[in-house]
Parts: sequence; C-alpha cells; structure tokens
Amino acid sequence: MDETALLQAIFWSEGSSRFALSDRLEFSKSKTNTLIAGLLDVGLLEESGLRGSTGGRRPETIKLSADLGVLVGVDLGATSLDVAVLRPDLTVLARHTETTDVRTGPGVVLARLRVLMRQLLTQCGMTTKQVIAIGMGLPGPVDFESAQLVNPPLMPEWDSFSIRDYLREEYSAPVFVDNDVNLMALGELWRLQGGLQNFLVIKVGTGIGCGIVCHGEVYRGANGSAGDVGHICVDVDGPRCHCGKLGCVEVMAAAPAIVRSATEAATSGESPLLAALLEANGVITPELVGQASRNGDAAANRIIQESGNRIGQMLASVVNFFNPSHVFIGGGLTRTGPQLLASVRQSVYQRSLALSTRHLEIQYTPLAERAGVVGAGVLAMQETLKHRKANA
Repeated sequence: MDETALLQAIFWSEGSSRFALSDRLEFSKSKTNTLIAGLLDVGLLEESGLRGSTGGRRPETIKLSADLGVLVGVDLGATSLDVAVLRPDLTVLARHTETTDVRTGPGVVLARLRVLMRQLLTQCGMTTKQVIAIGMGLPGPVDFESAQLVNPPLMPEWDSFSIRDYLREEYSAPVFVDNDVNLMALGELWRLQGGLQNFLVIKVGTGIGCGIVCHGEVYRGANGSAGDVGHICVDVDGPRCHCGKLGCVEVMAAAPAIVRSATEAATSGESPLLAALLEANGVITPELVGQASRNGDAAANRIIQESGNRIGQMLASVVNFFNPSHVFIGGGLTRTGPQLLASVRQSVYQRSLALSTRHLEIQYTPLAERAGVVGAGVLAMQETLKHRKANA
C-alpha cells in the first residue's frame, strides 16, 4: 500500500525529490528512502538527475522507470483519431493524427486504430507485450465501469459495444475508456500537478462537452454523464438537435453550426470572402471562418461572435452553479482564433454573478491539441496504479 502511494505521488509530481515525496506523503525520511531503494532495485523507479539547489546538496529527482514499458493513449473525436505511444512519465514517443468518421461504426474505426497502434509501437521499437495499459477517450457518454458508450447521440452504432474486449484480442494490457473531455480534464490536472483543485475543461468541436475537476478529482457523476453540457437549451425556439430536443447549445454553436452559417453567408452573397474560400476549397471549415474573421470579414466575425455568445450563455449557468477558479477551452473550434475566446469571456462575465467571476480565468487549454492523448495516458497510468493498490 505504501509503495503504491509512493508510485502515485511520483506520477502526479513530475521530477520529485526524496524530501518532497516524504513531505507530501507525510512519511519519515528513512521510510521514504527505504521504499524508493526497494522500487529502484526492482526497476519500477529511476533517478532522473538533479533539481536546482536552494542551498546545500542538490537533490536527485525520482520518476517512474522507462523500463516499465509504454502506454497507448487514444483520443477519438467525431471526425478525428489521435493516437500516441507514451512513456510512464507521459513523454510522447510517437504520435499520429488523422481524420475519421465515427458514424462508420466501431468495426471500421477500431480496425484502423489497431493498425495505427501496431505501426506506432514498431516505430518506437516496442511490442504489444510491452504495453502497460491503454487509455481511450470517446465523444459520448461512457459508463466508466463497463467501458461502454451508452446511447451516444453522435455515434449510435457504438451503443454498448465493448471496446475493451475488442482491443484485448490483440493486447493483454488493461483497457480504460472514458468520455473524451474527461480525459482532457485529467490531462490538465496532471499538467498542473495539484496546483488547481476546482476547474472546468470545455471541449468545443463537432459536439460540446465539459470535464469537471472537483477537489482535485475528475467528477463523473452517478452514472458517468456529468458534464454533458452540450444539450443545455439556450433558445427554446432554436433548431432541433440530433438528441431530439430544441435549441441545445451544441446544435447552435458547435462546429457544424458555424460551418452551416458560414456556408449560407457564402452562397447568399453576404460574404464575398467566404464565397471565395468556399470556391477555392470546396467546403467551408471553422478554420477558414477564423481566417476570414482575422481578415476583417463582417459575416465571419458575426458567426464566431454568435457561437461564442451561445457557449458563454451556457457556461455562465455552469459557472454560477460550480464556481470554478478556471475554465480551459479546447477542441477543434479553438482553431478559429482568439475571437471565439473573447466572445465566450464577454458572455460569461455579463451573465454570471459577480462573486462567481471575481477571480475566474477563462483561457484556451495550454495542452492544446495534445490534451486528449495526454489525458488518455494519465487515465491509463492512474488506473493501473489504482488497480495495483487494490490488488496489493
């Protein structure tokens, strides 16, 4: 139990010294040194150099051993697949991103995933037997215990499909599955190393979701559906969402809504610049709308502002309810540029209570597009250590 607690502390505090670990775990120095010596001997830990000195001898830092093997992190979005091989300390060894369509079903998408996993492992000189654990994020509500999607609006063919069983046909490593934005929240929590305890991560792409960190832990709710903010109504007279309800923020402000509005502006003659971009590229993307906005296009500016305002309208209610210290925004829509963030901020500050926003910071996620695969690696390593503790 003490060994597992030490391993968890090392994982969550990159480059810790013996003294810092002793202080954090409230172990005596002799107990900490004895535990570390034993774990070094069996190859679970390694020394990784010296920290800066504050006076006296410079302390050696301790980290999880690279000889443990590797983690595989998978971030599956509605239109993208991001796969990475990571060391136990979450250093990315190899990574590949490509477009996909989850509506083609689990057979097609997961077959491609297995090919990519093999290729990346080979690129790193690793085999399937050296995989410690696999973490995977999905764009829908996940029952965390069974690792299965439950009535996912964006991917109905995946309902109750066992991804864990499918991957275990080729890998003996444990497989952990969660909602994609929960993994983004885990990634930020690991990056911050306990520096923040109560924050939100909003993912805005094809859909809109929210990862909740409460008292230093990702909060999943009673059944794993906490944070499904994309289906909060922001206009009772709005269009019908794919979930069947009217005026959800997802149908009014996510990437498809921006593309739809921009295409209308291009074809109606409202925006000659968007029309030119549509003709040159065949389709309008959120990135192109952002490009037009930065070039001063009034229609593009309006579309991005409206999206940010709707997201901020939803987020203001969540901020009033939860009172986070920070909100980190990620996902593909962030590629539209800074105006989306500015519109979200303005809407939240206008609609939220003064006490809720007194010290609130809203920014794009620092991990950017790596947040999903890093979070998947955190999930894989964290749950592996927890299971080690449970079996100790």
